[in-house]
Parts: sequence; C-alpha cells; structure tokens
Amino acid sequence: MEYKLLIIRYGEIALKSKETRNRFENTLINNIKKAFNKREISNIITKEWGRIYVQSEQIDKCIDVLKRIFGITSISQSIQTKSDIDSIYATSKFFSDGILNNKKSFGLRVTRTGNHKFTSQEVAIKVGNYIRNSTGAKVNLNNPDLEIFIDIRGENSYIFTEKIRGMGGMPMGTQGNVLAIVSNTKSILSAWFVLRRGCKVFYADCNGRYKEKLNSFISEWYTNSDIIFLNSNSNNFYHNLYDTVVEKNCDAIVVGNSLFGKNYKELKEIQCLKEKTGIPILHPLIFMGDNEIKEKCVEIGI
Repeated sequence: MEYKLLIIRYGEIALKSKETRNRFENTLINNIKKAFNKREISNIITKEWGRIYVQSEQIDKCIDVLKRIFGITSISQSIQTKSDIDSIYATSKFFSDGILNNKKSFGLRVTRTGNHKFTSQEVAIKVGNYIRNSTGAKVNLNNPDLEIFIDIRGENSYIFTEKIRGMGGMPMGTQGNVLAIVSNTKSILSAWFVLRRGCKVFYADCNGRYKEKLNSFISEWYTNSDIIFLNSNSNNFYHNLYDTVVEKNCDAIVVGNSLFGKNYKELKEIQCLKEKTGIPILHPLIFMGDNEIKEKCVEIGI
C-alpha cells in the first residue's frame, strides 16, 4: 500500500490564543516548506484546526525531514476518505486487508470531531466486526499486535496505523533571537535546547574550530542561521560580543556551562559573562552531568 498523505500534529501551539496559534502554525508551516525546498521535495501543505497535512510522492523523505522540525509532536502516514460511514467502512476494509497478514490481534482507535449521523462506537463495531470475521484476528484493546486509528474530522476521515514521534517543542522563530557562544560541543547542545523552545539562534564561534561542525548541525536541523567569528582571546571580546547581540537583535546569550559536580569554574564564567555584557544568560545544561550530556549529543548527532 502506497501512502501519499502525512498527518502532522503539534502540542504546545494548541494551548495558545486563536491569533497566536494561527501565527505559530504559519511559522511551523513555513519552516517545513523551507526544509522541503532544501531537500528538493515536492509537496502540497494544507491545514485545518489542530492538524497540518502534507501530500507528496516522496513520503519517506518527508518523514526524515519532519522528524527534525521543532514544534511537531507526531507524524502519521495516512489514507484519506470521506466522513460517511460507508466510505469509512469500505476504505477500512481495503486498508486492513493489506496489512493484517500474520497479525493475531488488533485494536481499533476511533476518534471523531464534528457533527455526523453516527457515533465513534458505531464505526468501531462495524469495522471491527469485518476485520475480525475476514481475518480471524482477535480484538485486543490493551496490547494488540496492530493498532488501527480512524480519525474522523469534519467532512474527511483518516486511517493509519502508526504515530511517529517528532521533536516536540515550539516552532523555531516564535520565541525571539538568541546568540550561542560556541567554544565546545556542549555549546552546540545548549543551542539545540533553545532551538527546541522556539528561538532563532545565531552562533558566535569563539576559536574558529567549530565552523564545519556548526554548518553540519545547522544543515541537519534545518535551522538556517549565521556563524560569526569572535576571538575569545581578544581584549575587545566582550565589547564585540555585546555589539553582535545588538546587531542580531538578540534577547539573550546561551552557553554550554554545567555546574554538575560543583564546577565553580564554570559558575565564575557565567558570572563574568553576565557582568561584562549585562545580557540575560541562558544555561540549559546547568544541572546535566557529563554522561547525560554525552548521551544527548549522540542522540541528536553532534
């Protein structure tokens, strides 16, 4: 069975006011489009309340990209049909006939949004009885071999079997600008954490050794941004740092310092930076240990 539609879900955006939510949705869609264009993936993107849809002939490539777009909580490869019970039933029959081979049990998860002449329970009974009778598979709602989701939303319904986990967080560009001081790999990890919270990050490479790694990181996480070289050994370092913050309209500086194990040297570095620049300092790794930091760096590919 060939999928040509993806359902994209988001989390925190849904908690915002209507106006803010609409703006954040548009930012997320714009981020997706830029990433797809970079990978030369043809696509059509549409949205409705609570969902974003992607149509493409390159579904696998789309998923690879979407798993690295901040703000997305999950993705599903789906088949679309009309929201009348006969269409849902016919599509579910076709769908289940192709995927239930060698599966001993299944569970139906039916959700419904909007006004319809039937209930979610009626759909589950009709579709479930067909699958059970035609395949011999047993119903198991607690721990099935296969889950089948039927999401009925207004005039259209979507049938799928998997929710692929996304990065979550907030769409990049919804929470202001931040300058990351990059002096080691930990610094890049700290930038990743604020990217995930929706910030746009500029990078200050303080020794010139991380340009290649930064370019790779920016490319892999689709976070188009500038790399600025600042000589940390220069007498004008803090002055140049402050000027860069102003030039890029940044609200804060992010650093990779950690105080795990009572590392007072790193605490002094943070205090000095705050005193010299007067800029708010973000330190997302502050209570992370070395092993935890290494594991997270491996996880995100730094």
